[in-house]
Amino acid sequence: MMKGELLYEGKAKKVFVTKNPNEVVVEYKNSLTAFNAQKKGEFEGKGRINCEITCLIFEYLKSKGISTHLKKKISDTEILVDKVQIIPLEVVLRNRLAGSTAKKFGRDEGTALPRPLVEFYYKDDALADPFISDEQADVLGFATPGQMHELKRQILLINEKLKPLFKSAGLDLIDFKLEFGTTQAGDIVLADEMTPDTARLWDLKSGEKMDKDRFRRDLGSVQESYEEVLNRLQGVLSGK
Repeated sequence: MMKGELLYEGKAKKVFVTKNPNEVVVEYKNSLTAFNAQKKGEFEGKGRINCEITCLIFEYLKSKGISTHLKKKISDTEILVDKVQIIPLEVVLRNRLAGSTAKKFGRDEGTALPRPLVEFYYKDDALADPFISDEQADVLGFATPGQMHELKRQILLINEKLKPLFKSAGLDLIDFKLEFGTTQAGDIVLADEMTPDTARLWDLKSGEKMDKDRFRRDLGSVQESYEEVLNRLQGVLSGK
């Protein structure tokens, strides 16, 4: 497998073409951003940690019957994936209210919800990834009603599979955002990543934040928290 020219570079990853037009290489960077890249930082080894966490979670989900774009890990920071057309929506699932959403509705952070809440945001950094309704997504041509239904179905199923996994690792899955893409055949599959960059993870016993909020809120020990999440997941999944 030969990694070719750079196809795309985002805040946390680079995507490269390969000799196979249906496959690309994703490289995880050490960069760390928040507030739509208004706050920037990095730490050594972040790309390795997030690459490994994503591989662990995607392989686990695959074992539970959920399709992803992951084909295989090819280095400490790189994975080979199926080339998909990314649907330009961030799909967010909230088990508890936290961050800006808790503040927006005047609720205490950590407030439990009666059922998982699914939200959609239009992927555009220049617009600060605005909230988008199902009707808006359809009328503006970002996703069909059928695709929106499938995105909701998949993220709810993924949540059902991930909550017990993280609980076994001593972590509460507060909320997370995912991206999905369409294959050549038109199927919708999980893509991008699942890491402490894209999920809020709180220690079940102490309530300590183990995710990017440590960077957003200047709580310190960012690298140590990411490493701890990886170590706990490895410990749980090594026995499965």
